[in-house]
Amino acid sequence: MFSFILIEILSYYYYDQVLTIMAARLFTLIQCETKLCSLVGNKYSPKLLACGFQVPISQRFFQQHLSHTDIVPVRTMKIYTKTGDKGTSSLYTGERRMKFDIRFEALGTIDELSSSIGVALAFAEEKDHTFVNELVKVQCILQDIGSFIATPSASARESHQNNLHFDHDNTTELEQAIDKMTEELPPLKNFILPSGGKTSSSLHFCRAVCRRAERQLAQLRQSEDMDSSVYQYINRLSDYLVTVARYACMKEGQHEHIYRKV
Repeated sequence: MFSFILIEILSYYYYDQVLTIMAARLFTLIQCETKLCSLVGNKYSPKLLACGFQVPISQRFFQQHLSHTDIVPVRTMKIYTKTGDKGTSSLYTGERRMKFDIRFEALGTIDELSSSIGVALAFAEEKDHTFVNELVKVQCILQDIGSFIATPSASARESHQNNLHFDHDNTTELEQAIDKMTEELPPLKNFILPSGGKTSSSLHFCRAVCRRAERQLAQLRQSEDMDSSVYQYINRLSDYLVTVARYACMKEGQHEHIYRKV
């Protein structure tokens, strides 16, 4: 039996550990479900559901550790706002730009990439692949990258800038994962076509979307400030996606199609 609580600020106690989750309009203030579980343990297996920031908590835990004073009510938010009906949209800083602005193009591609990874993730979970958690973390990091793109330095206040920090270790972890999988993969001697089963093919599609995001970020860097570590991560992510696609193909016993001149 779970109590589903829609929250903006949720503070609760687990023994002597105090954990406060700030659920802001941008998902970037919430990292991954695993970070929450690492603090409160797996006994209650709380999960952050991005849609509405619902937190399932056991009824007993709710009664023992939460009171009505711990919960700050939130306004019911409509899906539609009508603020974009004239072709503009708002960045995190409050600045409004046309929806075809390169920042919104990049934001849309990052969103598309995360959604594409979600499809690949569904196939990977069916096959119980070991890299499932890696893909979930990538989606979380992409959400963070979205906040960087949505915060141009020209209109950002200090409070906006203080919320932005991209850890270069994220890129290092991708490189380590690539190296580990490459050790098991057969040498790449030919140009391979997107193929190798549902998981592999969907990951190849993710790689193509990631390359588009990389091109858009490169264009953005020419005209406006962009954190170089964010660009490096996207560049490395495309390498990771092609590697994990081949890895999935191998683990599932599928066959990679090789390019042949016709």
